Amino acid sequence: MAHFSSEDQAMLQAMLRRLFQSVKEKITGAPSLECAEEILLHLEETDENFHNYEFVKYLRQHIGNTLGSMIEEEMEKCTSDRNQGEECGYDTVVQQVTKRTQESKEYKEMMHYLKNIMIAVVESMINKFEEDETRNQERQKKIQKEKSRSYCTDNCSDSDSSFNQSYKFCQGKLQLILDQLDPGQPKEVRYEALQTLCSAPPSDVLNCENWTTLCEKLTVSLSDPDPVFSDRILKFCAQTFSLSPLHMTKEIYTSLAKYLESYFLSRENHIPTLSAGVDITNPNMTRLLKKVRLLNEYQKEAPSFWIRHPEKYMEEIVESTLSLLTVKHNQSHVVSQKILDPIYFFALVDTKAVWFKKWMHAHYSRTTVLRLLEKKYKSLVTTAIQQCVEYFELCKTRKADETLGHSKHCRNKQKTFYYLGQELQYIYFLHSLCLLGRLLIYKQGRKLFPIKLKNKKGLVSLIDLLVLFTQLIYYSPSCPKMTSAAHSENYSPASMVTEVLWILCDQKECAVECLYNNIVIETLLQPIHNLMKGNEASPNCSETALIHIAGILARIASEEEGLILLLYGANMNSSEESPTGAHIIAQFSKKLLDEDISIFSGSEMLPVVKGAFISVCRHIYSTCEGLQVLITYNLHESIAKAWKKTSLLSERIPTPVEGSDSISSVSQESQNIMAWEDNLLDDLLHFAATPKGLLLLQRTGAINECVTFIFNRYAKNYSRHKKFGYGVLITRVASTAAGGIALKKSGFINELITELWSNLEYGRDDVRVTHPRTTPVDPIDRSCQKSFLALVNLLSYPAIYELVRNQDLPNKTEYSLREVPTCVIDIIDRLIILNSEAKIRSLFNYEQSHIFGLRLLSVICCDLDTLLLLEAQYQVSEMLLNAQEENILEISESHRDFIIDGLSVERNHVLVRINLVGGPLERILPPRILEKSDNPYPWPMFSSYPLPNCYLSDITRNAGIKQDNDLDKLLLCLKISDKQTEWIENCQRQFCKMMKAKPDIISGEALIELLEKFVLHLTESPSECYFPSVEYTATDANVKNESLSSVQQLGIKMTVRYGKFLNLLKDGAENDLTWVLKHCERFLKQQQTSIKSSLHILFEYIHNICLQGNYAGHDWFVSSLQRKTFQFLRQFSRLLTSAFLWLPRLHISSYLPNDTVESGIHPVYFCSTHYIEMLLKAELPLVFSAFHMSGFAPSQICLQWITQCFWNYLDWIEICHYIATCVFLGPDYQVYICIAVFKHLQQDILQHTQTQDLQVFLKEEALHGFRVSDYFEYMEILEQNYRTVLLRDMRNIRLQST
Repeated sequence: MAHFSSEDQAMLQAMLRRLFQSVKEKITGAPSLECAEEILLHLEETDENFHNYEFVKYLRQHIGNTLGSMIEEEMEKCTSDRNQGEECGYDTVVQQVTKRTQESKEYKEMMHYLKNIMIAVVESMINKFEEDETRNQERQKKIQKEKSRSYCTDNCSDSDSSFNQSYKFCQGKLQLILDQLDPGQPKEVRYEALQTLCSAPPSDVLNCENWTTLCEKLTVSLSDPDPVFSDRILKFCAQTFSLSPLHMTKEIYTSLAKYLESYFLSRENHIPTLSAGVDITNPNMTRLLKKVRLLNEYQKEAPSFWIRHPEKYMEEIVESTLSLLTVKHNQSHVVSQKILDPIYFFALVDTKAVWFKKWMHAHYSRTTVLRLLEKKYKSLVTTAIQQCVEYFELCKTRKADETLGHSKHCRNKQKTFYYLGQELQYIYFLHSLCLLGRLLIYKQGRKLFPIKLKNKKGLVSLIDLLVLFTQLIYYSPSCPKMTSAAHSENYSPASMVTEVLWILCDQKECAVECLYNNIVIETLLQPIHNLMKGNEASPNCSETALIHIAGILARIASEEEGLILLLYGANMNSSEESPTGAHIIAQFSKKLLDEDISIFSGSEMLPVVKGAFISVCRHIYSTCEGLQVLITYNLHESIAKAWKKTSLLSERIPTPVEGSDSISSVSQESQNIMAWEDNLLDDLLHFAATPKGLLLLQRTGAINECVTFIFNRYAKNYSRHKKFGYGVLITRVASTAAGGIALKKSGFINELITELWSNLEYGRDDVRVTHPRTTPVDPIDRSCQKSFLALVNLLSYPAIYELVRNQDLPNKTEYSLREVPTCVIDIIDRLIILNSEAKIRSLFNYEQSHIFGLRLLSVICCDLDTLLLLEAQYQVSEMLLNAQEENILEISESHRDFIIDGLSVERNHVLVRINLVGGPLERILPPRILEKSDNPYPWPMFSSYPLPNCYLSDITRNAGIKQDNDLDKLLLCLKISDKQTEWIENCQRQFCKMMKAKPDIISGEALIELLEKFVLHLTESPSECYFPSVEYTATDANVKNESLSSVQQLGIKMTVRYGKFLNLLKDGAENDLTWVLKHCERFLKQQQTSIKSSLHILFEYIHNICLQGNYAGHDWFVSSLQRKTFQFLRQFSRLLTSAFLWLPRLHISSYLPNDTVESGIHPVYFCSTHYIEMLLKAELPLVFSAFHMSGFAPSQICLQWITQCFWNYLDWIEICHYIATCVFLGPDYQVYICIAVFKHLQQDILQHTQTQDLQVFLKEEALHGFRVSDYFEYMEILEQNYRTVLLRDMRNIRLQST
């Protein structure tokens, strides 16, 4: 490496010389030495050929030979380091390798060597340069002496390069150049003058007084017949555009624009006609196109800097452009003899009107453009619309195939230098289409309509233009099959129109005004109408056109306003019977899936067409209101059927044989089939976006495959689920028992728990020693927060019941540090129930990990059924009490005290939470944080029951309430029943009056009497009884030997404790409640059915424990009645309200369809919570969006509230009001009360969405300040708007079968 020969030096000199020659124009245009150096330093960023220069290749090869092996070794070291822990980013690896390389000995030696040889090479080149410069100066002196006239000269060398030179361009010099540019001067003189002008610094030229005259002279010289001379003038203009300030470039631009305007208006110039076309090899056309191209390039660059200058400069540029584009000749009546206007040439160089897009982007320039268009240049818009209309007429008359079918971008590549007249018309049409599409985005642009066209009656409105665009999609011709996909996609009429309409769809205000219109929707759906009638959609309609239409419809359906239009039409209250867009799309999609349409049968594009229209349906049925409209079409069955068929095909694809010609075809076929299979699974999965849709999904028997599909697609990155909207889907799936099983089978829960353990116990490896990992200060570290919320979302009671029921904890004697939990049982064993030293020693971060487990326990035990299950199986409270006992410090023989630390405070909170039942005013939960005082934790800890009295509220418990006149009136109403309908309405009216005026009266004995009498009267009327009467003859002796589940037994004890706290129950209540529950189980068992699953879902339900035997949870409704008799429950069971208040009532009930029973989903979920979400979206859109952003479903928390009758969320009196309201006013009030709760919590919900703990807040916090009576007027408004729909669907739960 040390030897450097003269040949090597000569080679390097040649490389450097060629490099400088390549960048000569950039360097010579630099106004100073510093600028030239800056250009060279940033050459890699500005020169696309940088890496092709020989000198650059030489340097790269030298570096590779010297440092290549060392860089590879460093990369391998970093890779091995990354494999040992969590992966760090690619940029971090590059930084590490770069740093180590620069610090190495080899790098320093290489830099020293390169520096020495480059110094030698450059010194040699400088010496040679100085010799050449001396000879050039001598030659210049001779030339100057021979000149006859004397001029004001400067000391500038006029060699090709002004690098390392500077001079002042004086006034006399510019005047000399003006004289030399005169057309009467010899060609050589004019060339030399122009060359001198091009090499002068732009700032010096600009400061000359004759600059304006120079502009005029250059404009005149543009018409010079000498192509070399005109090209040099264009070069000067281009240099001015790139290096000069706006006020200088503005004058050049306007001069060039005016020149072109006069050029097109002059009869002396031979501008081609439309029939003659344009031959771009013609020298005259080449020069004209260069001028147009130069203007267009400046148009696209000017918006990036003109805001920094006075507005008048921008206005002059805009006006000169619009004036040029609106130039019109006195045209012949014969179209073929039409002389081409400037707009045709601009369309040739900028087909998609990028210049107009950039000008309209900023308000600064958009205002000026729209003002000028409106006042002076509206003809530009008019001719653009006229061009679109003419193209459409050609397409309609079938002339398009022969005239426009072979456009510039859809023809044989051999014809690339000559444009036919028809091709020019097509290119102009594309330019007009893009210009109009951009114009419609903005409100002021839309105000230009309606517009009057020549030879057309009436005005063209916005809707007319959108209809025209829409019709172009299926009337315009397709590109030939030989065309490359890229070109046909970018420039085919249908693609271009679709792109424009997509942009309009993305602008809400624009879409509402332009697209969300019945006429436009009907035009989009017209080919579908025709296809379903058995006719071709249009003369040129193709699969591609249908795909474009589906894409636009999907964009419309994805927005709320567009969805409402598709569902109900423009007039929601219209009595017209014509089907709306959603019905037509669903019918067509179902026919495509069922292959009832034969027109496209056998087409390769048919699966894409199917997928496109199912995607539109997916946008509709993934909303509650959309599913209500489409449910009658049973799309879930058609999609499931198509998926099963495709799945069988994918299994039959033959394995490619090596060397066979069919390898590529088989491979492509298999990829297409698998892609179609994945699309169908994704479509099925999106039924889970609503509670009722989840029921439909489970009926298909494909839930396991759908969950496996989503896990395989987004495995190991839960944040991506939320990003793509799959977080809510996973939460919904986990709300059911079958969904919990599917998540377990797919490996999703395993992966989630593994990721949690990695973050919790191992954490991220420290990238650098200088930045050690911070010690967590929050109870749950931010790195674990995502996993914590994911577990909270997934661990609903149905899922937990399926995952842990009848499973013992491992409780091993020893745990390996490498033993990672993989299931929910392991999490309970390793993080929650730490009842052995082995478990504690197995944790790296014992305190942090155990607090995580206790926080998780606290949240999931807010579901009382989950609490009873964990207590029954694992004695959670006993474990916590034992841990507290072990945390006691013996200060003396007679005095012991608890050690206050994070764990003892957390355990104390959990113990109080799981052992005390009550609403916000009935129990006091100790805080989880310490106070800043002498006594940081004043709350007493305990290690045995009963709890300290300080946690029990001092509210008045069941105080006797005097009889009230309004209550007497209500009781009197219950005794009069001449006319059933009037009697019910009278009772309901009196009840509402009492709830608004004196709600506290309706409680205790008064409530008991009200409910008993009202239910008794209702059941005496057959029209009010939803369920038939069931004969029940069992006595206490018959049920004596019946045994309740451990969950029910613990629930009874909890109920009795709560009842005694409220002074509602006395001694013996536990036995009474036990008898009532035993009779209820016997009574309901008579109305249950055996499960007869069809073969395709049988395996799934064999393991579904919740469908085996009695209701899996505790009967919270019966517990809420406290002193109600079994006779009351028998009567109440005949009412529709019992189906939604008393959840065990319909557990595997014979009154439900078999497929509903098999799903294990209760009507409260697929009916009540479905409508809760639908009303939430309509009434409280901000709350609905907050849930979606949190990846949490409103249905999940509402199901928990309703299942446990709002225990622990409302005070006892409010629970009574909830039950009484639903019994008196109807089961739909269950939905309205939940909406009222969300309205009450709206601000809290929005706040906790920001802090990313919405799930925890809703589960843990009671409903502070909520009173049912406060929202009665609001609920009455909801009843007026939604009762008809809700009650109809609630009454149809027995007919829900498909």
